[in-house]
Amino acid sequence: MDVIIDFISNIPWWGWILVFLFIVAIRDIFIQRSHTISHNFPIIGHLRYLFESIGPEMRQYFVANNREELPFNRIERGWIYASAKKENNYEGFGTDRDIYAHQHIFINNAMMPFQLPDHHPHHEDKTFLPCAKVMGLYHKRKRPFRPASIINVSAMSFGSLSAKAIESLNKGVQISGAYHNTGEGGLSAYHSHGGDVIFHFGTGYFGVRSQDGGFSLEKLVKLVAENPFIRAIEVKLSQGAKPGKGGVLPGKKITKEIAEIRGVTIGKDVLSPPNHKAFSNVPEMVDFIEKIADATGLPVGIKAAIGKLEQWEELANIMASTGKGPDFITIDGGEGGTGAAPPSFADHVSLPWVYGFSDIYKLFQSKNLSERIVFIGSGKLGFPAKAAMAFAMGVDCINVAREAMMSIGCIQAQICHTNRCPAGVATQSKWLQSGIDPTLKSERLAQYFKTFRKELIEISHAAGYEHPCQFKMSDIEMNVDDHNLSKELHRTYNYEKTQVAFNGMQNLKDCLYLGNYPQLTQNKNH
Repeated sequence: MDVIIDFISNIPWWGWILVFLFIVAIRDIFIQRSHTISHNFPIIGHLRYLFESIGPEMRQYFVANNREELPFNRIERGWIYASAKKENNYEGFGTDRDIYAHQHIFINNAMMPFQLPDHHPHHEDKTFLPCAKVMGLYHKRKRPFRPASIINVSAMSFGSLSAKAIESLNKGVQISGAYHNTGEGGLSAYHSHGGDVIFHFGTGYFGVRSQDGGFSLEKLVKLVAENPFIRAIEVKLSQGAKPGKGGVLPGKKITKEIAEIRGVTIGKDVLSPPNHKAFSNVPEMVDFIEKIADATGLPVGIKAAIGKLEQWEELANIMASTGKGPDFITIDGGEGGTGAAPPSFADHVSLPWVYGFSDIYKLFQSKNLSERIVFIGSGKLGFPAKAAMAFAMGVDCINVAREAMMSIGCIQAQICHTNRCPAGVATQSKWLQSGIDPTLKSERLAQYFKTFRKELIEISHAAGYEHPCQFKMSDIEMNVDDHNLSKELHRTYNYEKTQVAFNGMQNLKDCLYLGNYPQLTQNKNH
């Protein structure tokens, strides 16, 4: 025995490496049968799986050029990171974007930019940019709501995102005067740090779920009464990542806290059905919306990705004939989002945002409904030039999800569905989220929003306007080939946007229904 112990103790360090590799080789050849490569090429075959696992990171940092990656390229990510950190987000020596590429956006500037009059709100705050419309005003809801920011946090639930990420986002919207959409995971303590909230629920009714898994109006009324910072309700019909398919939260992400908030079982996959129990057709949905609005007093809207238009036309007809229906409509793009989805859905089901939004806007405009609805765009619109295009097409607000995640540290690792997010944003691992400092990250989200609004205001001024709601479709051109073939938006999508009633930024600032904008609140208190 002593001889064996002496022999083992005298094995050099490199000898242990050889022993380990020998054991791996024996396992590869004689024991495992699931991987042909490692069986046929023991030890070396493992390098193939290693390189495959780090391939996205290698391409992202060393191979792909600045404009090449999807869903967000390096220039886009860099602009968000720099804006969030209040660093230099300019670029020098001209653009490296191919400005002759298909669907490149051109914003037509005016000869004389808009000049701020004396005592204009932007002399006090260059980032003040509220929504030009009021949610719920047309339908005479008891508590109308004018979002204090045209850029806001889109629906991302506590569960898909970590507690510290949700806390950072909510504190960030409070600082910047924006609103925070809860996503369909219910309202948590992390949504309750002072920011305006839009409570969102889908087919799982998490947070307002009855014993049989259906919708409980009593729970919703109680939730709204106990949390006055909830300013509107959003009913999810579908989402861009997987329209027509229910949401999925893997069991490994279901902690005790999440299970209590959602009313589900710890450790078990949560599968939301594709259909609502509370209604099964368009007239029932309108009645459902009105019932919620009457009971809560809040504006109520719907969110959907767009495909077939027959039921949307039915909704528009009901709204035109009855004066009832949603106060706002959030149009999600088929580009996908933070939700995990099968590639067949993410790649092919539902229309991209520009096509889906233009179809819906034209439909509601043809029924003279566009002025009573607040249109919200959601689909990679978190950049000022894209937002200008969206406003020219008819949006009144935009929601951002992945862009907001990047502002608080997301690195586009694209493993949100695995619970192994290295940035701690999309995981329930206590260790991985321990690196998030909500105080710092909330400031970064707020700074991204403020920088975004400032640049969008500057673009609007360059085009001769005070507010982006004044953009006309003829102000934006989209590349088809050369300039003789490029088309203004109204020719590209075959409609002319209804001009929003706008009486100046001061009028928006003085609005009774304006959301929580910190600087105004502080001034009033003094």
